Amino acid sequence: MKYLLTCVMLVFLSKISNAQQNIGIGTSAPEASAQLDVRSTTKGFLPPRMTDTQRVAIAAPADGLLVYQTNKQNGLYFFKAGVWTRLSDATTSAGNVTIPMTTICCQQWMAKNLDVSTYRNGDPIPLVTDMTAWGELTTGAYCYYNNDSATYAALYGKLYNGFAVRDPRGLAPEGWHVPTDFEWTNLENCLGGTTVAGGPLKEMFTNPWTTPNTGATNTTGFTGLPGGTRSSSGTFSSVGTNGYWWSSSASSGTGAWYRSLSYNTAATGKGGVLYRNGYSVRCVRD
Repeated sequence: MKYLLTCVMLVFLSKISNAQQNIGIGTSAPEASAQLDVRSTTKGFLPPRMTDTQRVAIAAPADGLLVYQTNKQNGLYFFKAGVWTRLSDATTSAGNVTIPMTTICCQQWMAKNLDVSTYRNGDPIPLVTDMTAWGELTTGAYCYYNNDSATYAALYGKLYNGFAVRDPRGLAPEGWHVPTDFEWTNLENCLGGTTVAGGPLKEMFTNPWTTPNTGATNTTGFTGLPGGTRSSSGTFSSVGTNGYWWSSSASSGTGAWYRSLSYNTAATGKGGVLYRNGYSVRCVRD
């Protein structure tokens, strides 16, 4: 009996050793480039399932990690560059650009900041880095925080001035638009009002958000991040502590309304600001 068990264990260990090369489920000839090749015409692949609390508690998640969230904004989430994104709501816009999207209170919002360098008709949006030149602009432009695309572009996207937002060539991709002040207000009201609406809109991590990131739950999947701002004089500030987003509604003859999120409150902020400022942009589906 002992001899038989030893033989069985040797066969089992041999199969494990061989399987370490690449494993086939539903096939005896897995693809050589795949570590795991699952084939079926009657069943699907089921990834790990967990709540949002369990998801964000995963220690040091690797880029590409994939889980299925079972509560709140349920769906497939993948981890990349410090951010969890809900994969199930990805959509394709003009030019075959994949844009993550989330549905909040019957509105479909982009789940990341806009990062286009052309208007909808294909005309380029100027990149303006010089501080003096930025402060003198009367036409559309963009920049990266601190003029450092290597550090900030992937996470925060671009900062656009208000002239780019109101340009008739269209800043938003086909099928999208920059939200009006009324649409921002509807979003806040649906989430319980301005004093608490910021929490469901903010990414939960205290990196990149500064501690304590008060009230942050990201239950909407909006994944608001602290991308900072560029002032009308061309200086940068507030990355890590605040995020600012344009509306398309004028607050005066020289400026527009915006919304903001902050690290130390669950509230949303609102104000009017000159078009020469540089803020992030989120778009809403038409």
